[in-house]
Amino acid sequence: MREVSPVQNWLLIVLVMAGSGVLYNVLFFEDSRLFIGAIFALCMGMPIIAFERKVVLRGLYRRIEALPTFTFFLAELFIYEILMSIGFAVAGLSLWGLGVIIPNSWVDVVILPFNAFVYALAVCSLMIFVLRVRELLGREVFTSMLVSRYRKPVSEERVFLFIDLVDSTAFAEKHGDLRAQQMLSSLFAAFAEPVRKYKGTIDDYVGDAAIITWPLQRGVKFARCVNCIFDIISAIEADAENWLEAYGQVPRLRAALHGGSIITAEIGIDHHKITYFGDTINTASRLESLCKTLNRSVLISTDLAQRIELPDNVSAEDLGHHAVKGRGQSVGVIALVRADNRLASPKLHAGVNAPT
Repeated sequence: MREVSPVQNWLLIVLVMAGSGVLYNVLFFEDSRLFIGAIFALCMGMPIIAFERKVVLRGLYRRIEALPTFTFFLAELFIYEILMSIGFAVAGLSLWGLGVIIPNSWVDVVILPFNAFVYALAVCSLMIFVLRVRELLGREVFTSMLVSRYRKPVSEERVFLFIDLVDSTAFAEKHGDLRAQQMLSSLFAAFAEPVRKYKGTIDDYVGDAAIITWPLQRGVKFARCVNCIFDIISAIEADAENWLEAYGQVPRLRAALHGGSIITAEIGIDHHKITYFGDTINTASRLESLCKTLNRSVLISTDLAQRIELPDNVSAEDLGHHAVKGRGQSVGVIALVRADNRLASPKLHAGVNAPT
């Protein structure tokens, strides 16, 4: 799937938003100056996009994000209408001040008319629904399903990152399954921002483990897959005080990276899912199991490491080849550590570069 840059993404949003305003102008406003509708739409819509992207009112968004879906839907509609009303007034007063429009009364440029309210409500409802489904499925999965990209199996190259919580069983035995699940929910929530930042996709949660994936070229570019795991570990470490207060311990992670050819397919009848088949994903899982055996926090296969230019603050230790369960050939294994990361294994030595 082609990588979309942040600039392209925002340009697309602006064009779609302006287009909805032009359409409203044609249907209801009956003014040949179509740019007026576009300006109103941008002033009403961009604050909503900024809210959804957590650029503004981030704390409020996080609070309502935890609500049940129906309550979340109503809360977002209410907030959207407030933001749209403010945007409408700003656009109306600005255009009036510039002499572009001459209203009969100031009320006409400050108060949303009923037909505009209904139109905006419909657009907002559709927007909330699409965004919510996209968040539930994952952005890349949502797009792939929308265009039926994997309806027929496709051979492609991907990177997989397996992350496992250390000593989760002991925590559950001590604090109970409910408390353990609450800790896992908080942990997986901490993964979201680094994964989004480095353009990855959380493919699945399996017990106390998470599987993150990238198309191979996207994952190795700028060492995104490597930076992602270390940003996750650093974020947990930086929030250690809150983890200790909430759960009595700071989560420790084991992680492994591997990439290569796999088969991707959309499966299921009543419940559809995009899934991956092949030796690559199995090897990534086995590498994560090796972390415990080799007493290392982060491992990467030699094959994948050779495709990545490691960041300057990440050092590597070649651990040689190791047999992994279910694979006929041994796998070259490298341990990674980032200089500013105190949670990584102390056995790693700075200044050792990955083999080329």
